[in-house]
Formats: sequence, structure tokens, C-alpha cells
Amino acid sequence: MQITAGPLLQKINHPKDLKKLSISQLHQVCDELRQFIVDVVSVHGGHFAASLGVVELSVALHYIYDTPYDQLVWDVGHQAYGHKILTGRRDNFVTNRKYKGLSGFPKRSESEFDTFGVGHSSTSISAALGMAMAAKYKGETRKSVAVIGDGSMTAGMAFEAMNHAGVADSDVLIILNDNCMSIDPNVGALKEYLTDISTSPTYNKVRDEIWNLMGKLPVGKNFSRDMASKMEASIKSVVNKSSNLFEALQIRYFGPIDGHNITKLVDTLKDLKNIPGPKLLHIVTVKGKGYSLAEKDQTKWHAPGLFDKVTGEIYKKKIDAPQPPKYQDVFGHTMIELAELNEKIMGVTPAMPSGSSLKFMMDKMPNRAFDVGICEQHAVTLSAGLATQGMRVFCNIYSSFMQRAYDQVVHDVAIQKLPVVFCLDRAGLVGEDGPTHHGCYDIPYMRCIPNLIISAPMNEQELRNLMYTAQLESNPYPFVIRYPRGEGVMPEWRTAFEELPIGKGRKLKDGEEVAILSFGHPGNFAQAAIRELRTQGINPAHYDLRFVKPIDEDLLHEAFRKYSKIVTVEDGTVVGGFGTAILEFMNKHNYRAEVKILGIPDRLVEHGTLKELHRECAYDAQGIADAVRELMKEKVSVSTLIAG
Repeated sequence: MQITAGPLLQKINHPKDLKKLSISQLHQVCDELRQFIVDVVSVHGGHFAASLGVVELSVALHYIYDTPYDQLVWDVGHQAYGHKILTGRRDNFVTNRKYKGLSGFPKRSESEFDTFGVGHSSTSISAALGMAMAAKYKGETRKSVAVIGDGSMTAGMAFEAMNHAGVADSDVLIILNDNCMSIDPNVGALKEYLTDISTSPTYNKVRDEIWNLMGKLPVGKNFSRDMASKMEASIKSVVNKSSNLFEALQIRYFGPIDGHNITKLVDTLKDLKNIPGPKLLHIVTVKGKGYSLAEKDQTKWHAPGLFDKVTGEIYKKKIDAPQPPKYQDVFGHTMIELAELNEKIMGVTPAMPSGSSLKFMMDKMPNRAFDVGICEQHAVTLSAGLATQGMRVFCNIYSSFMQRAYDQVVHDVAIQKLPVVFCLDRAGLVGEDGPTHHGCYDIPYMRCIPNLIISAPMNEQELRNLMYTAQLESNPYPFVIRYPRGEGVMPEWRTAFEELPIGKGRKLKDGEEVAILSFGHPGNFAQAAIRELRTQGINPAHYDLRFVKPIDEDLLHEAFRKYSKIVTVEDGTVVGGFGTAILEFMNKHNYRAEVKILGIPDRLVEHGTLKELHRECAYDAQGIADAVRELMKEKVSVSTLIAG
């Protein structure tokens, strides 16, 4: 399907082209840009509603600021599609999030307009402040702008950055894009505070009247602006008691204004560009603006997949046979079953109730399952606090986001030996979101911490049993369960709970000469490889270790005594992970074997479908079979040499 941009958008290959247009033409640019995003994402997929909500802001920023000389940082980057299209990537935008195509997030190596690589939330203010401080030091006139959502603003890092910005005396503008959403609806006191500001009719009415009056006074422009600013500050303190949060941090506050009024945005940004020092512009937007279905159900339309843009039908696979569920849904439904059996069970997630499927428990047991906002550090220590009072807490965090709470895992959980259960969703390669979201590193960074149990299920039944085992009173340790994004392998997955012996794996089959040791879901790739290899007369053994800490030494003694060739398979980095644990065991016990470690290589893996990335990293079924054949070929070559 050929997707064509509108007549004005077609002519914009650089922000300089945008600046040639009149303000009245910007309305049409916004309409065309919004339609182009709808056209491309409906056919090619991607994040959707966030970029629609900041179309006007994207246009206004590139219209007023001299990008890329002026530095523009988009927090997280879900909302940066319009930015990419306006900065020379319109014709390639159909490759967005596709293998070897454009990244779904701003990326420094992709464009000079992408000033900072993003993907995780709440980094923009720190980055933009650093850029502003560097500009001041070098005597440059460049401006620095951070665009951050109200969801990202809940993270402690954002407050740390604002606390510094208030005293750094650097020229940085923070644009707070307030739509009451991250992926799921925002939660917490900050949400209530921002709602209080943006909906106070008295404050907004008086503020607008003051600005209108100042524009009519027969005095100098600077006098009018200064007086207006002082009067507005007074009104804020009288009308809205809580509205001085940002100014308490010595950041000048402006707004709230309508983030979909392009004329107002342009005028405001033009004024703010000339005001020195740290400042914050509060804009109110609607996530999914311009596409009615996305406006009504913003969570569903955050990243809907392919859809019919006219009817709104989201295309699903049409398959008659029962399909395996997603691991996240197995987690979500199993949480309810376990909570009904054990009244001490609670669930915690940092802003991912839909992605983790903890929403099922939140709906059914709202007093026992909590979304704490984008606050991974708080989520971990909150879980630790609950655990001190006898609660059995399941803290569900995506693997790549758990990196943000590492100190809390060590200091607040492991050192105190509190039995928090960490469910690391999206462990391993995640697909189109790319390197900022791949769960590559949790095995090595968790494996080095004392007092931690680290496990991975090979299928849905194993996930249920690991969850059941982790919450038992007989387990006094913190317990990690890592599992991948996407579907499992068992359509009939609701099996009876079974306690698994901690630190014990299982032998799935005996073999000859070579053994495959797998950890987690890639064990299914190994089984497919074994089926192929047996047709070629090669018969590997297969062990599913289940636990990488403590590791099943009895099973490993058996494997190393019987097999001289070992292939390890994991969906984590090959540096310090499961394969490394096998090498450590081999060295400790003086075994000698040829060992080949398969997993995520020691480099950044870009985005693509899971199938494409597993193939690239060579730990899919074909990669495992190739590794076994390579080991067997070496054996044949050595035998031939000896015979000769």
C-alpha cells in the first residue's frame, strides 16, 4: 500500500522548510502530520496514541527553535514519531521498528536531530540540563528543551533533575505534556496535583484575563511581562494552594495551556525562548488526539498493532485451533488463583498493570494489588517493606526496567533476606522496541547477588509452579522468575500447582556424545533442534536446568560425566550468564569438555521481530542445531586425522 503525505508535509524535509510557512499554514501541517502517522502505523504497526497527542507541540518546537543546534530531548520517545517525520525521515518512516529500519525511539546514531537516545522514562530533564550547562560553559547560545509526560514526571530521577535545575542557573525549558496517561492511567498525588492546576476554573480565568490586560497596557513589553509574571505568581498562591511545587524548586512555571492550539503554542514558545534560566511550560493534551477511538481508550491504543483506520478494527490472527497464552497473562491469572489460596499475597507493579497483566488482580482485589507509577526503585523497597510484615509480595517489573532498581534489590531485599518474588517480564529479546527494552542483563546482574534464587520457566506450567513454590512459607529467600515477552507453548495451561524443589532441574531426554543445557523458554527451541538433528542421526541429550542459582550440581555432574560436548542455551547475554555459570561449575570440578555458549551476543542487538532477532543471535532452533552439528563436525575431523 502506497502511503502519501499531504501537499505541505511532502515539502518538509528539514525544519528549515517548516519555518518557511506562515502560522496559518501550520494548522494544515498538523492535520497532514496526524493523518500520515495514522496511515503508516495502521499498516505497519508501532506506538500510536502518544505521537498523535503531541503533533502540535512537535510542529511548534521545530518551527520556533533552531534544531538541531538547539537541543530537543524527548522523554521515553514513544511520542517522537512527528519529530522524526519532520526531520528528514518521512520517506523512510514506513520502516519504523522494522528489522534494519528506523528505531521506534530517538537514537543519536540515526539522526543529528535525535540529541539523546531514550526508551526508558524520566531521563530527559537530566540530559537537557547537562546540555544547557555545557552550552553555558562553552559560551554558546543554543537552547535546551526537555519534553516529558506527566507519567514520567512521577519518577524520582525527574525530581532530582529539577532540584538541580533550579540552582544550576542554566537556560533549560521543561515542557510537561500532561495527558493523565503513561501507558495505563497515571496514579498518585502528582496526578491529583496537576489535575488541580489544569482544571481550576478560577485560576485559569484570572490568568488569561491578566495576560490579555498586560498586552493592552501602554507600557514597555518587559514591564508588562514582569508585572504579569508577578501577578500570576500571586494568583497561584491564592487560588491554588498546591500550584507552587515547581517554583518552590526555583523553576519558573508557565501554564497550563492547550497543547492542541498551535497558534498559542508558537506564541508561548517564542516568548519563553527569550526568558533565561530554568522554566517549565505545562501543556494539557489528549493522548490519541484526532483519532476518536484512541482518545476514548488510550491504553488499548498505546500500541495497537495493525488496524483498519476507517473502522478501527484491530487485526488479530485468525486461527481455529486453541493457542498458547502470553506468559504475562499466565502470570496475571495465576496471581488471582494464588491470592485466593494465600491471603498474604500482594502484587506490585511500576506503571505496567496492563503490560504485566497485574490488572486482573487489581480489578478483582484492589486492596491487594498496586500500581505505584513509574517508580521502579520505590516498587522494590515498597515490596520489601510489605515483606517485613509477613506479606508474600510479587513485584512485577520488566527485565530492562529492573536495572533502574538494582541498588534496592541488593540493599533492601537481598541483604535483609526478605522473600520478595521478582517476576521479570520481557526477559530476553523483546522485538521491535529494540536495545533499550531487551531484557539482556538480568541473569548476570542478579546471579552475583547473595541470598537470591534465580529461575526461568520453560513453559506455562513451569511458570505457575515456580510462582506457587516462591510464595510458600518454606521459602525464606527472595526469588526471581524471569520469562519472555509473548506466547508460551501450552494451549491447555491451567494445570494443578506443584511445588518444585528449589535448585533442581530436570532431564528431558538422554542422548549420545552431546548434551544441550537450556535455561527457560529457549528449551523449546532446543527441543525443535533435537527433532531436526535426530533425522540426521545425531541424538543430543537435553537438560532443562530451571534454576541458575542455586544451580543443580547433581544434574551437571551427570551431564559432564556422560557427555564430552555441551551446548548451553539462554535468552540473556552470554557474558556472565547461564553459560558462564556452567563454565564456572566445569572449572570448579575439573571437568574437561567442549562447551559452546548460545545466547545474546556481547553487542547491542537492534530491533526486529523476535523470530528475526533469535535467528540473528543464533539461538533459535536452527542456531542450536548448527552449533551441535559444528561440535560433531569437529569430532569427525579429529577422528579422521587420527585415522590418517
